[in-house]
Amino acid sequence: MTSAKSGGRRIVLWRHGQTAWNLERRFQGSTDIELTGTGVAQARRAARLLAGLRPDAIIASDLQRAAATAAELAAVTGLRVSHHSELRETYAGVWQGLTHEEIIARYGEEYAAWKRGEPVRRGGGELETEVADRAAPVVLEQAGKLPEDGTLVVVSHGGTIRTTIGRLLQLESRSWEALGGLTNCCWSVLGEGARGWRLLEHNAGTLPEPVLGDDD
Repeated sequence: MTSAKSGGRRIVLWRHGQTAWNLERRFQGSTDIELTGTGVAQARRAARLLAGLRPDAIIASDLQRAAATAAELAAVTGLRVSHHSELRETYAGVWQGLTHEEIIARYGEEYAAWKRGEPVRRGGGELETEVADRAAPVVLEQAGKLPEDGTLVVVSHGGTIRTTIGRLLQLESRSWEALGGLTNCCWSVLGEGARGWRLLEHNAGTLPEPVLGDDD
C-alpha cells in the first residue's frame, strides 16, 4: 500500500485484533469480547501502517474488540472515532459462544446450507443480507462525507466486513462467501471507480495466516 491519495475515495475495512474466542474458534457474533494482549499488539502494528494512508475519518463498531482496535489508529492519527452499533458482527443466536466443532455437530445441516450460499438464519439470528442492510448504508453515508480523494477507515468484524464488501460491489448474496475471510487486524480496500466501488486489496497487512473466528 502507498500513502499517495489519488484516484477517488477509498474505504479501508479493517477487522479487529485477536480475542480469546478467536483462538478457541468460538463464534462471537454480537457477544462483546475484549482483545487479548496479542490483539492489542496487532492493532498497534496495523495502526502504524494504516496511518500511512492518511485517513480522513474513522468509524467503528461499538463492540469493545473493534472499538479498542480503532482507538490505536486514533492515537497515531489524532482522529476521533465515531462508533456505530450497525457495524456490529452478525447476531447468530444460539450459535454464539459455541466452537466451530460444536456448531457442526449440533447444526450441521444449517451450517452446510449457509456454506452453499443459501439464506440461513444461523442460530436463529440475522441473515447476511440483513447485516449488509444495516452496515453498508452507514459506510456509504460516511464515505459520502469524504473529500474527493479521501480515505475512510471502517473498523468492524469479519462477517460484517464481508457482507458490506459484497453489497458495495453489487455482488449477489450467494456469492459473498467467495470473498475469503480476514485475518485478525488485516484489512480490505475499496476504491471508487467510474462504475461504482472496486476491490483494490483484500486481507492485506500480513503474510497469509489462518483465519481465526467467525468467518470460517
